[in-house]
Amino acid sequence: MGCCGSSLRSWVHAEKPPAPRRPAPSSPPPHRPSFTLKAQKAAPPPPTAARGEEEQEVPALAEFSLAELRAATDGFAAGNIVSESGEKAPNLVYRGRLRGAAPRAIAVKKFAKHAWPDPKQFAEEAKGVGKLRHRRLANLIGYCCDGDERLLVAEFMSNDTLAKHLFHWENQTIEWAMRLRVAYYIAEALGYCSNEERSLYHDLNAYRVLFDENGDPRLSCFGLMKNSRDGKSYSTNLAYTPPEYLRNGRVTAESVIFSFGTVLLDLLSGKRIPPSHALDMIRSRNIQALMDSHLEGNYSTEEATTLVNLASQCLQYEPRDRPDIKKLVSILEPLQTKSEVPSYVMLGVPKPDEPSKAPPSPTPQPQHPLSPMGEACSRMDLTAIHQILVSMHYRDDEGSNEVKSIVFCFQHVLSAVLYLHRSPHCSYRSKNGHSR
Repeated sequence: MGCCGSSLRSWVHAEKPPAPRRPAPSSPPPHRPSFTLKAQKAAPPPPTAARGEEEQEVPALAEFSLAELRAATDGFAAGNIVSESGEKAPNLVYRGRLRGAAPRAIAVKKFAKHAWPDPKQFAEEAKGVGKLRHRRLANLIGYCCDGDERLLVAEFMSNDTLAKHLFHWENQTIEWAMRLRVAYYIAEALGYCSNEERSLYHDLNAYRVLFDENGDPRLSCFGLMKNSRDGKSYSTNLAYTPPEYLRNGRVTAESVIFSFGTVLLDLLSGKRIPPSHALDMIRSRNIQALMDSHLEGNYSTEEATTLVNLASQCLQYEPRDRPDIKKLVSILEPLQTKSEVPSYVMLGVPKPDEPSKAPPSPTPQPQHPLSPMGEACSRMDLTAIHQILVSMHYRDDEGSNEVKSIVFCFQHVLSAVLYLHRSPHCSYRSKNGHSR
């Protein structure tokens, strides 16, 4: 490990300077074994804690009623808002919890009134996104069309956004290996979406990258929805918008690669740097100014070189000069050098709760026949116990003083109990006349 100096090799220059629920009637997606929740041919994921509530099996897409989502979010309470887009696109995201037999934490995106005037169009778009299921996505699990209301329901990610951890951190910055993991996981998510013919992602940025309860980075499914009738696919600063979108207002698969390059810049620098400014630094090989000073040199020069080169390629002015998503995955995969370390450790978030486990059943012990004394004790037969002790011919000159005292006392207590038990004058009797 070493500090990334000002002389890094082979830069690629850019030419020029984001009612009750019911299952949605949709057919299951085609099986693609290389990118699924259950099996994946890529490198195995790092170890994580046991699956908790937020990592339940992802349910099929469902249609929710407005009443269900209102109850889940405590009436869309202001205290449950986790994200808002501002006045130009007043879409709010709330945290909530589904009620019922299988409670689940959810994120509910509530669109502005009349954002999607055609409910059929909104439902069809939600069903398309809802077919996707992948461990690198914050998956869509439901939607709601109720009057003018349009809402999406996704898995809730409990450990904030990449933007929060990069730009507004309080305890610790993200270490270098975790930044490489973020880049790789998001590239995997985009690769899966591309394989499933959902290659368009709108406004990819650090706010769209979320961390689940295990600290694993995931890509928000909300960016996979086509935007509403306002026609805007990017709400961030125009400096971060793909140049072709500024020319013709269209999002292409190559536009997503450009946006991925801006996320790589965020990971490298720990701050928002306009792509044109970052490319100027790359051309002048002023890399020390580009790298995040909070890393304090704790990164590999070779890995930093690879990542900067990759960002430069993604930010090429002409879409045809940018790499495709398969190339991104193939370049980022070999950089995962700490795959054995759980994400929550590198991210510096609490370890997820272990699920409660039932105590192990005691090992059955072999059964041995009871002695006469044991049989008498198991029946609580005082007479038999007394007779056994008498038949033992206890002698004062045998055994220790402690044993003799115990046996002596025990014999006399038993004698007294038997006398009371048999006496007709015993006052301790039950209501039916039997002694107790």
